[in-house]
Amino acid sequence: MCTVTLVSKNNKGFVLTSNRDEAIGRETLAISTYEFKDKLLMFPKDQRGGGTWIAASNQQSVICLLNGGHKNHHKKNRYRHSRGIVVTDILQEENLSQALQLYNCSGLEPFTLVGVTWQYKLHFYEMVWDGEKKHFRSLDTSKTYIWSSSTLYTDEMKQLRCNWFSNFNEENELSAENLLDFHKNAGDGNSFNNLIISREALQTRSITQIRYINDDLQMRYEDLLEDEVYYQSFEPVKIKEA
Repeated sequence: MCTVTLVSKNNKGFVLTSNRDEAIGRETLAISTYEFKDKLLMFPKDQRGGGTWIAASNQQSVICLLNGGHKNHHKKNRYRHSRGIVVTDILQEENLSQALQLYNCSGLEPFTLVGVTWQYKLHFYEMVWDGEKKHFRSLDTSKTYIWSSSTLYTDEMKQLRCNWFSNFNEENELSAENLLDFHKNAGDGNSFNNLIISREALQTRSITQIRYINDDLQMRYEDLLEDEVYYQSFEPVKIKEA
Protein backbone atom coordinates (compact mmCIF):
# COMPACT_ATOMS: atom_id res chain seq x y z
CA MET A 1 0.00 0.00 0.00
CA CYS A 2 2.85 2.35 0.74
CA THR A 3 5.84 1.57 -1.48
CA VAL A 4 5.35 0.16 -4.98
CA THR A 5 7.69 -0.66 -7.86
CA LEU A 6 6.68 -1.61 -11.39
CA VAL A 7 9.01 -3.10 -13.99
CA SER A 8 8.22 -4.52 -17.42
CA LYS A 9 9.89 -7.68 -18.68
CA ASN A 10 10.72 -7.33 -22.39
CA ASN A 11 7.44 -5.41 -22.82
CA LYS A 12 5.53 -8.71 -22.59
CA GLY A 13 5.39 -9.28 -18.86
CA PHE A 14 5.90 -7.32 -15.66
CA VAL A 15 6.74 -7.47 -11.97
CA LEU A 16 4.76 -5.33 -9.53
CA THR A 17 5.90 -5.32 -5.89
CA SER A 18 4.19 -3.61 -2.95
CA ASN A 19 5.25 -3.03 0.66
CA ARG A 20 2.26 -2.49 2.93
CA ASP A 21 2.89 -0.15 5.87
CA GLU A 22 0.07 -0.48 8.35
CA ALA A 23 -0.89 -0.44 12.03
CA ILE A 24 0.24 -3.64 13.73
CA GLY A 25 -3.22 -4.55 14.96
CA ARG A 26 -4.95 -4.32 11.56
CA GLU A 27 -5.88 -7.85 10.52
CA THR A 28 -5.29 -9.15 7.00
CA LEU A 29 -6.25 -12.40 5.31
CA ALA A 30 -3.64 -14.03 3.07
CA ILE A 31 -4.21 -14.47 -0.68
CA SER A 32 -7.42 -16.04 -1.85
CA THR A 33 -9.59 -16.00 -4.98
CA TYR A 34 -12.98 -14.28 -4.94
CA GLU A 35 -15.73 -14.15 -7.56
CA PHE A 36 -17.13 -10.77 -8.59
CA LYS A 37 -19.83 -10.86 -11.26
CA ASP A 38 -18.30 -13.10 -13.93
CA LYS A 39 -14.68 -12.42 -12.96
CA LEU A 40 -12.19 -14.00 -10.59
CA LEU A 41 -10.06 -11.65 -8.48
CA MET A 42 -7.04 -12.78 -6.48
CA PHE A 43 -5.91 -10.68 -3.51
CA PRO A 44 -4.99 -10.46 0.17
CA LYS A 45 -7.97 -9.03 2.06
CA ASP A 46 -8.09 -6.23 4.60
CA GLN A 47 -10.54 -7.45 7.23
CA ARG A 48 -11.51 -4.03 8.54
CA GLY A 49 -12.39 -2.34 5.25
CA GLY A 50 -13.31 -5.48 3.33
CA GLY A 51 -11.20 -4.49 0.32
CA THR A 52 -7.58 -4.75 -0.65
CA TRP A 53 -4.59 -2.69 -1.75
CA ILE A 54 -3.51 -5.06 -4.53
CA ALA A 55 -5.40 -7.49 -6.76
CA ALA A 56 -5.19 -9.40 -10.03
CA SER A 57 -8.12 -10.21 -12.31
CA ASN A 58 -8.38 -13.24 -14.56
CA GLN A 59 -9.36 -10.70 -17.24
CA GLN A 60 -5.66 -9.77 -17.57
CA SER A 61 -5.56 -6.71 -15.33
CA VAL A 62 -3.88 -5.74 -12.06
CA ILE A 63 -4.34 -2.80 -9.69
CA CYS A 64 -2.29 -1.60 -6.73
CA LEU A 65 -3.35 1.23 -4.41
CA LEU A 66 -1.34 3.65 -2.30
CA ASN A 67 -2.83 5.94 0.33
CA GLY A 68 -2.75 9.64 -0.55
CA GLY A 69 -2.52 11.65 -3.75
CA HIS A 70 0.35 13.87 -4.85
CA LYS A 71 0.58 15.48 -1.41
CA ASN A 72 -0.45 14.59 2.13
CA HIS A 73 -3.98 15.68 3.05
CA HIS A 74 -6.10 16.59 6.06
CA LYS A 75 -8.15 13.57 7.03
CA LYS A 76 -11.93 13.99 7.31
CA ASN A 77 -14.09 12.26 9.90
CA ARG A 78 -16.05 10.23 7.37
CA TYR A 79 -15.66 8.97 3.81
CA ARG A 80 -18.02 7.19 1.45
CA HIS A 81 -16.26 3.85 1.82
CA SER A 82 -12.82 2.31 2.22
CA ARG A 83 -10.32 3.01 -0.55
CA GLY A 84 -9.67 -0.72 -0.75
CA ILE A 85 -13.12 -1.18 -2.29
CA VAL A 86 -12.00 0.92 -5.27
CA VAL A 87 -9.59 -1.83 -6.34
CA THR A 88 -12.23 -4.55 -6.55
CA ASP A 89 -14.80 -2.17 -8.06
CA ILE A 90 -12.56 -1.21 -10.97
CA LEU A 91 -11.32 -4.73 -11.67
CA GLN A 92 -14.90 -5.84 -12.26
CA GLU A 93 -15.04 -3.64 -15.38
CA GLU A 94 -14.06 -4.77 -18.88
CA ASN A 95 -11.74 -1.92 -19.86
CA LEU A 96 -9.17 -0.90 -17.25
CA SER A 97 -8.28 2.46 -18.81
CA GLN A 98 -11.91 3.54 -19.07
CA ALA A 99 -12.73 2.24 -15.60
CA LEU A 100 -9.90 4.24 -14.04
CA GLN A 101 -10.99 7.41 -15.79
CA LEU A 102 -14.72 7.03 -15.15
CA TYR A 103 -14.72 5.80 -11.55
CA ASN A 104 -16.67 8.06 -9.18
CA CYS A 105 -14.16 9.19 -6.55
CA SER A 106 -16.44 11.73 -4.86
CA GLY A 107 -16.47 11.35 -1.09
CA LEU A 108 -13.38 9.13 -1.00
CA GLU A 109 -10.11 9.77 0.79
CA PRO A 110 -7.23 10.63 -1.61
CA PHE A 111 -5.35 7.72 -3.16
CA THR A 112 -3.07 6.70 -6.01
CA LEU A 113 -3.79 3.71 -8.25
CA VAL A 114 -1.23 1.86 -10.37
CA GLY A 115 -2.87 -0.21 -13.10
CA VAL A 116 -1.51 -2.84 -15.48
CA THR A 117 -3.33 -4.60 -18.31
CA TRP A 118 -2.10 -6.93 -21.01
CA GLN A 119 -5.34 -7.80 -22.79
CA TYR A 120 -4.05 -6.86 -26.25
CA LYS A 121 -0.65 -5.39 -25.39
CA LEU A 122 1.06 -4.31 -22.19
CA HIS A 123 -0.17 -1.01 -20.72
CA PHE A 124 0.76 0.78 -17.48
CA TYR A 125 -1.51 3.45 -15.97
CA GLU A 126 -1.49 5.83 -13.02
CA MET A 127 -4.59 7.48 -11.57
CA VAL A 128 -4.37 9.94 -8.68
CA TRP A 129 -7.39 11.22 -6.76
CA ASP A 130 -6.37 14.29 -4.74
CA GLY A 131 -9.74 14.74 -3.03
CA GLU A 132 -10.99 17.25 -5.58
CA LYS A 133 -9.72 16.19 -8.99
CA LYS A 134 -8.72 12.99 -10.75
CA HIS A 135 -5.38 12.84 -12.59
CA PHE A 136 -4.92 10.02 -15.12
CA ARG A 137 -1.96 9.19 -17.33
CA SER A 138 -0.60 6.32 -19.40
CA LEU A 139 2.95 5.30 -18.52
CA ASP A 140 5.83 4.28 -20.75
CA THR A 141 6.19 0.50 -20.34
CA SER A 142 9.89 0.65 -21.22
CA LYS A 143 10.64 2.56 -17.99
CA THR A 144 10.82 1.49 -14.34
CA TYR A 145 8.69 3.13 -11.63
CA ILE A 146 8.61 3.58 -7.88
CA TRP A 147 5.87 5.20 -5.78
CA SER A 148 5.80 6.02 -2.06
CA SER A 149 2.66 6.98 -0.17
CA SER A 150 2.23 10.72 0.38
CA THR A 151 0.62 10.06 3.76
CA LEU A 152 3.87 8.64 5.16
CA TYR A 153 6.69 10.11 3.10
CA THR A 154 7.70 13.70 2.34
CA ASP A 155 8.86 14.77 -1.11
CA GLU A 156 12.44 14.52 0.15
CA MET A 157 11.90 10.95 1.35
CA LYS A 158 10.26 10.03 -1.96
CA GLN A 159 13.22 11.40 -3.90
CA LEU A 160 15.64 9.51 -1.67
CA ARG A 161 13.80 6.27 -2.45
CA CYS A 162 13.86 7.09 -6.16
CA ASN A 163 17.62 7.47 -5.88
CA TRP A 164 17.95 4.11 -4.12
CA PHE A 165 15.90 2.44 -6.84
CA SER A 166 17.88 4.10 -9.63
CA ASN A 167 21.18 2.99 -8.08
CA PHE A 168 19.85 -0.52 -7.56
CA ASN A 169 18.72 -0.63 -11.19
CA GLU A 170 22.17 0.37 -12.40
CA GLU A 171 23.87 -2.36 -10.38
CA ASN A 172 21.37 -5.23 -10.70
CA GLU A 173 19.14 -7.02 -13.14
CA LEU A 174 15.58 -6.23 -12.09
CA SER A 175 14.43 -9.83 -11.75
CA ALA A 176 11.50 -10.70 -9.49
CA GLU A 177 13.93 -12.08 -6.91
CA ASN A 178 16.16 -9.01 -6.98
CA LEU A 179 13.15 -6.72 -6.67
CA LEU A 180 12.09 -8.60 -3.54
CA ASP A 181 15.59 -8.05 -2.19
CA PHE A 182 15.27 -4.33 -2.90
CA HIS A 183 11.90 -4.12 -1.13
CA LYS A 184 13.31 -5.92 1.90
CA ASN A 185 16.70 -4.30 2.26
CA ALA A 186 16.87 -0.90 0.55
CA GLY A 187 17.55 2.06 2.80
CA ASP A 188 20.18 3.93 4.73
CA GLY A 189 19.79 2.15 8.09
CA ASN A 190 17.09 4.53 9.31
CA SER A 191 14.01 2.45 10.17
CA PHE A 192 11.85 5.57 9.75
CA ASN A 193 12.74 5.87 6.05
CA ASN A 194 13.85 2.40 4.90
CA LEU A 195 11.61 0.46 2.54
CA ILE A 196 10.79 -1.72 5.54
CA ILE A 197 9.82 0.82 8.18
CA SER A 198 9.27 0.62 11.92
CA ARG A 199 7.55 3.61 13.51
CA GLU A 200 6.19 2.59 16.91
CA ALA A 201 2.69 1.19 16.14
CA LEU A 202 3.23 1.46 12.36
CA GLN A 203 5.29 -1.14 10.52
CA THR A 204 5.77 -2.71 7.13
CA ARG A 205 3.38 -5.62 7.55
CA SER A 206 3.79 -7.48 4.29
CA ILE A 207 5.32 -7.58 0.82
CA THR A 208 3.12 -8.64 -2.09
CA GLN A 209 4.51 -9.31 -5.54
CA ILE A 210 2.63 -10.03 -8.76
CA ARG A 211 4.68 -11.59 -11.53
CA TYR A 212 3.45 -12.07 -15.08
CA ILE A 213 6.28 -13.74 -16.97
CA ASN A 214 6.06 -16.17 -19.91
CA ASP A 215 2.24 -16.19 -19.71
CA ASP A 216 2.38 -17.29 -16.08
CA LEU A 217 0.63 -15.11 -13.46
CA GLN A 218 1.65 -15.61 -9.85
CA MET A 219 1.03 -13.67 -6.65
CA ARG A 220 3.42 -13.96 -3.73
CA TYR A 221 2.35 -12.65 -0.31
CA GLU A 222 4.87 -12.47 2.53
CA ASP A 223 3.55 -11.80 6.04
CA LEU A 224 6.56 -10.17 7.71
CA LEU A 225 5.11 -10.29 11.23
CA GLU A 226 4.27 -14.00 11.09
CA ASP A 227 7.24 -14.91 8.85
CA GLU A 228 4.96 -16.78 6.42
CA VAL A 229 4.97 -16.81 2.62
CA TYR A 230 1.93 -17.66 0.48
CA TYR A 231 1.72 -18.28 -3.27
CA GLN A 232 -1.28 -18.40 -5.56
CA SER A 233 -1.79 -18.31 -9.30
CA PHE A 234 -4.49 -18.66 -11.89
CA GLU A 235 -4.62 -18.74 -15.64
CA PRO A 236 -5.93 -15.45 -17.04
CA VAL A 237 -8.73 -15.67 -19.59
CA LYS A 238 -7.51 -15.15 -23.13
CA ILE A 239 -9.08 -11.98 -24.52
CA LYS A 240 -9.66 -11.91 -28.28
CA GLU A 241 -9.37 -8.53 -29.94
CA ALA A 242 -12.59 -7.51 -31.66
